[in-house]
Amino acid sequence: MSGKRAFVIVLDSVGCGALPDAGVFGDEGADTLGHVADAAGGLALPHLGRLGLGNVHAVRGVPPGVRPAGGGGRMGERSPGKDTTTGHWEIAGVASDRAFPTFPGGFPPEIMEPFAARTGRGVLGNKAASGTSILEELGAEHQATGKWIVYTSADSVFQVAAHTATIPLAELYRGCEVARGILDPFHVGRVIARPFEGPPGAFRRTYDRRDYAMPPPRPTVLDGLAAAGVPVIGVGKIHDIFAGRGVTESIHTEGNDDGCVRTIELARRVEAGLVFVNLVDFDSSYGHRNDARGYARALESFDRRLGELLPLLRRGDLLLLTADHGCDPTTPGTDHTREHVPLLAMVAGSGEGRDLGTRATFADAGATVAEHFGVKVPDDATSFLGTLEGRGREFPFDSAQGRRAKPAGGRKGRKKDG
Repeated sequence: MSGKRAFVIVLDSVGCGALPDAGVFGDEGADTLGHVADAAGGLALPHLGRLGLGNVHAVRGVPPGVRPAGGGGRMGERSPGKDTTTGHWEIAGVASDRAFPTFPGGFPPEIMEPFAARTGRGVLGNKAASGTSILEELGAEHQATGKWIVYTSADSVFQVAAHTATIPLAELYRGCEVARGILDPFHVGRVIARPFEGPPGAFRRTYDRRDYAMPPPRPTVLDGLAAAGVPVIGVGKIHDIFAGRGVTESIHTEGNDDGCVRTIELARRVEAGLVFVNLVDFDSSYGHRNDARGYARALESFDRRLGELLPLLRRGDLLLLTADHGCDPTTPGTDHTREHVPLLAMVAGSGEGRDLGTRATFADAGATVAEHFGVKVPDDATSFLGTLEGRGREFPFDSAQGRRAKPAGGRKGRKKDG
């Protein structure tokens, strides 16, 4: 365990094709990665391509590699949802047994009345809405009245928006803490503080967002690592998603590029431990905004940063790139989409890539991290560490096909591949 390092990078919302049950969620045909590439006329992703992205999924502009450097596959979500919280929890080894409740018609009086009373402010909105459109609709009234803007989405989120010149940031955070206490009995997934600034007509959200999540229902791999003395460094909103549990150091970021820069800095200085990264802009700035071309530019920007990170990996380092759900920006709606997520992984210095197949659960990622550090592997999850280290199959792809050929791995209760 001493001296071992792992980097898990979640490309928030970069899904790669609808799950079999996507129709139940209204997401049949969703394909965030494929549709973004098509909308942009192709993507230039040489570093992701070298790791095997074109072997995992058909991506215009990213051809399949003959001998990819990384292990590749995709993962399906066992949890009954398509939100950030359950996606990350499952990546960390804990699949949820039930979906968080949603409130498409707004929150009931049992929630809103005590929230207004305990915070001393009235409420505007209380409906499902896009985070930018509701600012355009209610921002000026909020400034005139001092009332909170409360809204939700297709996810289990209680979002509270406030202009920084109208309600101080510290008061916004306190208000969200009040909401979290009220919402716990209702099992609402997250409360999100949404500060914004600027004049009417040009409101813009700031990077002072903060998430207040329900804690995971069971110990995650992060808890196991921290208990074993392994540093767990959360970059971006990781600390918030896990309610701080199992995270020994947290680094706030201001968007994807800042998150990449911080990760590269950590790769230079960290001697041991897990660096767990969330890159939120794919989702918040482009997926939810139906901006496919912006999404494409963000993917290409990440790929350039990945090119800076890869040479910093030491022999034996584990690198794992994946996502937590989809958010196809080419669909009519602005909500998350129920999709497979890509899986690109490597143990530096272990040679050519291997086929990781279609995993039955995101928790296989957590199982692999756990085995890498020598802590307990989650129940009902399968580590693919042995496959990455060369004790499994090489990519059995038709190089002209560029998509998964057949499922492999992920059997319930099986602890190791290869």
